[in-house]
Amino acid sequence: MKPISYGRQSITDEDIQSVVDTLKSDYLTQGPKVAEFEREFARAIGAEYAVAVSNGTAALHLCAMALGVDSQTNVIVTPLTFAASANCIKYCGGNVHFCDIDSENYLMDLNKLRKMLEDAPMGFYKGVIPVDFAGYPIHCQELRKIADEYGLWIIEDACHAPGAYFVDSDGKKQFSGNGVFADLTCFSFHPVKHIATGEGGMITTNNPELFKKVSLYRTHGITKDVELMSQNPGGWYYEMQELGYNYRLSDIQAALGLSQLMKLDQSLIRRNEIAARYNSAFAGIDAIKTPKVADGIYHAYHLYVIQVEDRLGLYNYLRENKIYAQVHYIPVHLLPYYKSLGSIEGDCPVVENYYQHCLSLPMFPTLTDEEQQYVIEKVLEFVK
Repeated sequence: MKPISYGRQSITDEDIQSVVDTLKSDYLTQGPKVAEFEREFARAIGAEYAVAVSNGTAALHLCAMALGVDSQTNVIVTPLTFAASANCIKYCGGNVHFCDIDSENYLMDLNKLRKMLEDAPMGFYKGVIPVDFAGYPIHCQELRKIADEYGLWIIEDACHAPGAYFVDSDGKKQFSGNGVFADLTCFSFHPVKHIATGEGGMITTNNPELFKKVSLYRTHGITKDVELMSQNPGGWYYEMQELGYNYRLSDIQAALGLSQLMKLDQSLIRRNEIAARYNSAFAGIDAIKTPKVADGIYHAYHLYVIQVEDRLGLYNYLRENKIYAQVHYIPVHLLPYYKSLGSIEGDCPVVENYYQHCLSLPMFPTLTDEEQQYVIEKVLEFVK
């Protein structure tokens, strides 16, 4: 059995040809493929606008900038995420506060969020950043109600969840990032994600003003739009109107992203098949806690996370057998940087307990049934 990682990109001949065609074209960057990728991604997600950027972290940073985060801004973030979900606020000088997770779905606990808001002066918190952890979409309709009550904006971190959805109170499917409830949503195209571009990200929104801001900040704060410029002496002219960044995606990456996007539905079906097989294999095994999915939720399964008592033992046993499971994540509030800002153990007891037991098993569309059966056998060997 060859080594099995927790995640892996799947690059087809069609993907390669799409990149080759772009390499043979007139544009490697700032060309038509980026705009095409944005249009098709927005259509697939159901959002009005999409802005392609260099990676998911850049997407988060631009969202924080567009919403005016500064040193007076207090933002609530889930601790169960990659550090970038919190770092984007610090990049802008803002202040991060952590809200513990729900023990069943591992998402930000909305009851605890409400308690944090009730205990603070009105207006103290300006925004909230939930994460669709592992591909499980947060119920953004419920979150929006809380956010509106307390005057919060929402940046939805859906880097794990393209294609995920929940069913709203009217029975409608609400896809992660469709802009109906969140102000801005971020996606990642890192190789282990559903759509791989090497590095890359996307911002979606239904707000035209926020769309204009993130588009401007993505390209150094520079515009050539004659309607936005203060003057127009000639076709060469441009204006830098804000301090922005070079957070562009290349046409080469966009070509790969477009090709990968066409296979998103197939990827989601296969990921759910793999999850169902794990669930069946581990059913009735008290030593293994498997993911729980509520009714009305379509899980995108970027990750398949189990919890066991001896996580380190299982982690090492799987590695000895060439299965490279992973831990997602070290709670952000326990990272040394955030501890230096005042976070301490005990701040978020649910996620801290989860962290002691969690392990992400291999989950990617090209995982074969034979490989998955081998993983299942080794997990069961250890826990039994």
